[in-house]
Amino acid sequence: MSPSLADVSTAAVPPKRTGGPQGPRLVPALTVISHPLPRRVGERLMLDALPAGREVALSRNGPDFTRPGAALGQPLNDPFISRKPLVLSQGSRPGAVRLANTDGGTQVSVAGSALQGVWELSEDEVVSGVPLELGERVVVLLHTLEPDATTPTHDALGMVGESTAVRRLRQHLERVADLDVSVLIRGETGTGKERVAQAIHQRSRRRAGPFVSVNLGAIPKELAAAELFGSQKGAYTGATQSREGFFRAAHGGTLFLDEVGEAPPEVQVMLLRVLETAEVYPVGGTAPVKVDVRLLAATDADLEERIRDERFRAPLLHRLAGYDLRVPPLRERREDIGRLFFHFAREELSALGEAHHLDNDDAWAEPWLPASLAVRLVRFGWPGNVRQLRNLARQLVIGSRGQPRLHAEPRLEQELAVAAGPPGQPVSGATPTSPVTTSVAEHGTETHGGPTPRRKASQVTEQELLAALRANDWDLKASADALGIPRPSLYDLIERSPHLRTAGDLSPEEIARAFEVHAGDLEAMSRQLEVSRRALGRRLKELGLTPRE
Repeated sequence: MSPSLADVSTAAVPPKRTGGPQGPRLVPALTVISHPLPRRVGERLMLDALPAGREVALSRNGPDFTRPGAALGQPLNDPFISRKPLVLSQGSRPGAVRLANTDGGTQVSVAGSALQGVWELSEDEVVSGVPLELGERVVVLLHTLEPDATTPTHDALGMVGESTAVRRLRQHLERVADLDVSVLIRGETGTGKERVAQAIHQRSRRRAGPFVSVNLGAIPKELAAAELFGSQKGAYTGATQSREGFFRAAHGGTLFLDEVGEAPPEVQVMLLRVLETAEVYPVGGTAPVKVDVRLLAATDADLEERIRDERFRAPLLHRLAGYDLRVPPLRERREDIGRLFFHFAREELSALGEAHHLDNDDAWAEPWLPASLAVRLVRFGWPGNVRQLRNLARQLVIGSRGQPRLHAEPRLEQELAVAAGPPGQPVSGATPTSPVTTSVAEHGTETHGGPTPRRKASQVTEQELLAALRANDWDLKASADALGIPRPSLYDLIERSPHLRTAGDLSPEEIARAFEVHAGDLEAMSRQLEVSRRALGRRLKELGLTPRE
């Protein structure tokens, strides 16, 4: 254990969020999910004209889609997509997007339902991602991105995708990889936490040393101490020889402890001691052994909740989280699903000798991935995240072996079915329902109908969080009460959300502009900037600005 690792609790921890950009936080965009030419998957079109009040006409011949970081692009160029455009424009509410199909134009489906007339999608729906199927051949996802998402990331770090969530994760990895602090990697099962740990090790000063991966959930609790810290011969029944343990095996390198939340209480005490002293005591031994190890830990459990239930030690959490990373679930990076699926499919096709399916350059050919199946992939909830997507890709490729196109068996089609109806609503003479009001009513976060039952923060979806904050004018206490969670849990959700920022993320210039536009009206500024009114008031005071209450 390096000396610096023993002092991680006093190390300065950078903020989890990147600095607040000037101008709009997120802008709408279109990303190619599926195309008859598989090399086009992942290309995108920024729709920054929409927030400025201009229309975008999407057709066979324009505009150009580009790969992130590329200087030149090209239109969709599918011969079955009409030259008559699908027109996208700003909706009736901030962040909403309107779709209008030209008479006689391309057949367009919104999340699997045919587009008729003018359709409007709420901001929450656009943030979540809405697939548009064009001519039953090309699928693009309407979603949001940070304005600078066209700039390439320096290193993919072994991760496929260019979503806002993944780009932020890469930024955090680049900041912490070459340091010697411990890192706690949080994320749902199947999100790729071990891949993140490997990326940290490969870009650390310890890259030449060993990388030892241990799943604490798979070790019997009575053997956990011996497995981790080593044991002396005869220390316990069955110990016929001495064992060095995983800490000593990782000496000079990195030790990755997966499912650290499953560590038995007695092992938690020993882990804490190792982190504090850089020494291990082998089971049955009497003398400490110095170790030089960087510790990375991962969990899909709510460790704070386990601390409250006295199942996890708070001091250990503080030591493990020298730097705290969150790996986003797949549902928060839907624009990456197309690239991920084709990445996994190519691996499987190569093993079968059929990779030629993805090397097609004939624009008239039938898509290898049917558009309707691509829409199902994007709309599915993916509880098993990237691991589940990889397994499904393998199932589909092997099940379609020897066939010219991918085919899903009825069982898989049923598993991928989405019960929810199509997003959005038609625009007619009737007044559209407020997206915020609809979302609040659907998710049970309305504050006027009595107290909301208490629940876990992990049960709150991104849409619920956004709807509650907007419905309660960014009053964090009222929003937490509406969601039925403690206020500290609401802070955590905001901090982890790729679509929200805090008052501390705002630049002085952005605050000054809002102050001038609203003549110092704090409530109006809070609504525009979408941050807590109280926190915004503190920022104004720091900047020497006096708000008008």
